[in-house]
Formats: sequence, structure tokens, C-alpha cells
Amino acid sequence: MARYTSSYTVGLPFPRIGKLVVEVLESCPLEITYDTGEYIMAREIPGKVSYSKLVSVEILIDRTTSTEKETKMTLVVKNEELPLQVENHCYQMFQLVSQAIVDYRSWQIIEQVAG
Repeated sequence: MARYTSSYTVGLPFPRIGKLVVEVLESCPLEITYDTGEYIMAREIPGKVSYSKLVSVEILIDRTTSTEKETKMTLVVKNEELPLQVENHCYQMFQLVSQAIVDYRSWQIIEQVAG
């Protein structure tokens, strides 16, 4: 199973960040399957790759450490594919989503830590 993670500190308070995360994920293009405001799950839309390569994305937003100026969140991208190559499909989707988070115009990334 391939799995890639990174953490971000975003220059926005908690209440505003959830809807913006959904926008970022939908732009990737991913389909939102679950959203509690603190935990958002999305999946890759079937049709382009085999079932085992379909990616699921989880974003956990840390409400407990959020301040008026920043919020921490963790990105997890995974699939059932064995990561036999460095440039596998899961890693490519991880790069796509990570770049979309960093480049998103409605917030500023204060810190990014790849896991």
C-alpha cells in the first residue's frame, strides 16, 4: 500500500479553512466522500486508472491548536498500489494535491513539513 503524508500550517483561523480545503480537493479533481469540518475525505474519480491505483485523500484539520491567525492540517494520500517505483500513481497524486494546497490563492502557507 502506498501512503504519503505532509503537514501544513495555514494562515487562516479554523472556521474558514474547511470549505477552502474542499475547493482545493475538487480542483484536483477529487470527489468529496466525507466532511465533518475537521476531517475531510475525498477519492479519485474512477475511469483513468485501475481500481488498485485509485487514490483516497484525507485531510485532518487540527481545531485544538488553531489560533485566530493559523491552523494546522495534515494531508494523507494513499492507495492499494505497491510503491515499486518512486514515480508511482499515488506519489503523482500526492504531488498534485500538495502543489494545489501550496498554490491556493485564498490562503498563505506558513509552514510545510513532508512526512
